[in-house]
Amino acid sequence: MSRQLTSIAVYCGSNTGLGDAYVKAARDLGTAMGEAGIGLVYGGTHKGLMGVLADAVLAAGGKAHGIISKRLHAQGHLHPGLTRHEIVDTMRLRKSRMIEEADAFIALPGGIGTLEEFMEVWTLNQLGEMDKPAGLFDVAGYYQPFMAFIDHMIAQRFLPAAHRGSIVLEPDPKRLIAGLATFERVSVPKWM
Repeated sequence: MSRQLTSIAVYCGSNTGLGDAYVKAARDLGTAMGEAGIGLVYGGTHKGLMGVLADAVLAAGGKAHGIISKRLHAQGHLHPGLTRHEIVDTMRLRKSRMIEEADAFIALPGGIGTLEEFMEVWTLNQLGEMDKPAGLFDVAGYYQPFMAFIDHMIAQRFLPAAHRGSIVLEPDPKRLIAGLATFERVSVPKWM
């Protein structure tokens, strides 16, 4: 089965991180999305990896839809070159709108907000409240410590082992997108 991915919500840092690897990865993902005709849904800012990603999507001929909170908009954070943008009252509404607008989700490296947004969509999929694949762009092993914690959850019997495979984990942007397009939902119940 192959899913039609017209838009992917990408969660990522509003900082660029240490060194050049994360900036290059954001640029590579944006280029891959734009070239594949997959629209970007994201937090709407020009800051950090978010801005790099949006710039790359647009430069590759793609569309970038930013959804930003009133507070961040008032601080001048809105990316000026977006195809489309929305200004919403709260971060909670921003997350909700991103989930509604996307066919799939990717988390690039980022901070606690990135991780929180990704965990919400992983949880909604796990509970069967939606069927939209989610993946981690594992740039330079960034998500390996996180996956070690997931393995600890499994070892401590808080998570069925099959649920480790309920996301796509990939260090290559094109393979990550392909993995989302061919993803099959894990049907093992979360209750052990």
